[in-house]
Amino acid sequence: MKAVLCKQYGPPETLVVEELPSPRAGPGEAVVSVKAASVNFPDVLIIQNKYQFKPPLPFSPGSELAGVVKEVGAGVSSVRPGDKVMAFTTYGAFAEEVKTEAARLLPIPQGMDFNSAAAFVLTYGTSDHALRDRGALQAGETLLVLGAAGGVGLAAIEIGKVLGARVIACASSDEKLAVCREHGADATINYAAEDLRERIKSLTE
Repeated sequence: MKAVLCKQYGPPETLVVEELPSPRAGPGEAVVSVKAASVNFPDVLIIQNKYQFKPPLPFSPGSELAGVVKEVGAGVSSVRPGDKVMAFTTYGAFAEEVKTEAARLLPIPQGMDFNSAAAFVLTYGTSDHALRDRGALQAGETLLVLGAAGGVGLAAIEIGKVLGARVIACASSDEKLAVCREHGADATINYAAEDLRERIKSLTE
């Protein structure tokens, strides 16, 4: 199987594609045939040795994937071959086949395609944890989202609306703010053209 490899730290141009043996599932593990993998900011950091987690060289980057379970190891009952799954793997997802702990695999909901599933766990998981577990966002409260046009920001807008909050989205251009409104933002602030503090005051008085 083919895999993207980081054999020396550097920008994306230093990555190479090589043929590797197919992985085999050990106890508690599963092998997934990858159908889609997403690119996130940590993927760019990890190949430059700038991320908090530092896998030994060489390694395959890629923190999120979606695919079909190829095989499972001993003791695995949560998934079986043929299941459509998505996963956050920290690294290793930029390969045709990936071995990971079976506990990391989540079923892909019916109606969700592989591309959407591969870009779901990190962005929505980050925003959900921030808003519900850390922020304890409640219905009727106001949520201010900075950098709202990125993946995590758009997920925060959607989750905030589901939780019943009023959402104010902030971004650096009118085009980005239009996307935020499409995802449900109640109000928007262009902080490249407006005074952020004064605009927030006017929207929350």
